[in-house]
Amino acid sequence: MNHKAYQFAFPTILVVVMVAFLSAIFFANANLSFAASGNNKSSAVVRTTAVEQTEVRIKQLQDALRITVAQKGLWNNLTQVMRENAKEMDALTKGRAENIKTMNAVEHIKFYCQITEAHLNQLKKFIPPFEALYASMSNEQKKSTDTMFRTGKHEKLKRT
Repeated sequence: MNHKAYQFAFPTILVVVMVAFLSAIFFANANLSFAASGNNKSSAVVRTTAVEQTEVRIKQLQDALRITVAQKGLWNNLTQVMRENAKEMDALTKGRAENIKTMNAVEHIKFYCQITEAHLNQLKKFIPPFEALYASMSNEQKKSTDTMFRTGKHEKLKRT
């Protein structure tokens, strides 16, 4: 019974965490210091793209998970999906940025629907390579990965 609960809980948690991660990528484009400064010049806003944020996240994960040479192919498959997802999100947000001043309330809601659908589709693409990588991990790597996804925190694995 416990095993079945874990089989359901892990994919559910993964979906929730990935939606949160992808949402953070999307919503992190706003620079809060710009809003607090009262400066209305848009040139003062420094934007970070989803692609840039994803590259940072990939490096953090690779360091934290201590991806082995044997896992490199599976890791590359996963990072390819992450990069493709980030490019797709950047394209969506660029389209929104170009039209934001002319969008009405209904168009804003439709846009958020597109973002939600994109997140769902991206998660569906993310899960198979993530499952393959996870299956190849040592128990120590799995423990660290589980902690990361459960808490949002990660620490580098100890060198053995």
